[in-house]
Amino acid sequence: MKGIAFHTVPLVEAEAWLDHLTSCSPCYRDFSQFQKAYQLRRKRTLLAIAASILVAASIGGWALVQWHNKTQVAQTAVLDLRNWSVTRGIEPNPEAKPLEISHKVSRLEIYLPVGSSEGQYDIRMARPSGESLVTASGIAKLKNGVTALRVEMNLSSVSPGRHILQIRKTGLEWNSYPLVLH
Repeated sequence: MKGIAFHTVPLVEAEAWLDHLTSCSPCYRDFSQFQKAYQLRRKRTLLAIAASILVAASIGGWALVQWHNKTQVAQTAVLDLRNWSVTRGIEPNPEAKPLEISHKVSRLEIYLPVGSSEGQYDIRMARPSGESLVTASGIAKLKNGVTALRVEMNLSSVSPGRHILQIRKTGLEWNSYPLVLH
């Protein structure tokens, strides 16, 4: 009876018992209890599988969000130069407090000094001696009264320390800003 209730006995073998089950109350009662136990076990198994899938998906989603947030924060630096006066040439103003960013940065969002025009700009990071370390270029756009320049610039190969960030409108002179890379 248990085999019939748990669907482990082939239907051909179960046929011999079906007539007896329908006529014998104690056997039918036992069969019904076995069948309820089988259905309960099956529901619990399906529920456990569904819960496992849900937990795995939740953990995977959480890990993906954490990874995405971590990489976004670690890779983008905002440099606000709106209140900086323009210093032309290779040497930055020695009295200016340096900008600070992480060497893990791969994208710079630069708010150019007030009065800067839209267009193509060159950016480079240089040693205090003037030796160029990393270069990039991008197009500055005016948005809400701010000239913003976004460039991809992987700084992971640049050693931490004091450097110079140089920006120029393509074809013009460099403007220099002191920078500390952590």
